[in-house]
Amino acid sequence: MPEASDPAARLAEASLTDAEALSRLHAQAFDRVWSPADFVGFLETGAVAYLARIEGTAVAMGLFRAVVDEAEVLTLATGPALRGRGLARAVLDLAMDNLAARGVRRMTLEVAADNAPARALYARSGFHEIGRRRAYYPRPEGAVDAHVLARTLEARNGA
Repeated sequence: MPEASDPAARLAEASLTDAEALSRLHAQAFDRVWSPADFVGFLETGAVAYLARIEGTAVAMGLFRAVVDEAEVLTLATGPALRGRGLARAVLDLAMDNLAARGVRRMTLEVAADNAPARALYARSGFHEIGRRRAYYPRPEGAVDAHVLARTLEARNGA
């Protein structure tokens, strides 16, 4: 199992009872907030979420949806006070490992052009740009493009 660079972090799959924590973390990272009901809806229709917790408190999360052999990163976030500690990367790595073990061979996502930390994380994680969606993310100063990224997943030996 991947580990966060923060040794106190514990990674696990989230359940429906974690919808509040998922929504709270999402609200700390994005302008368009997804409610707990939104997360319940995703999870009830087959999406999977992972949480990183420190001392029982959810500090990072990711939500992923897989269809046949392709998965999509729906959202990935870390609470502001703990950014830069490898928590989102650990959540993403865990998701990629688990999804690859289930037969997923490709993962895609969209990331805002103005989100340099996320773009750097995805580049370090092996994602490459396969397209753009012009003026996709609304901003008060004007919409920004979404970079569409993808990478191949491979099951690890023994997975």
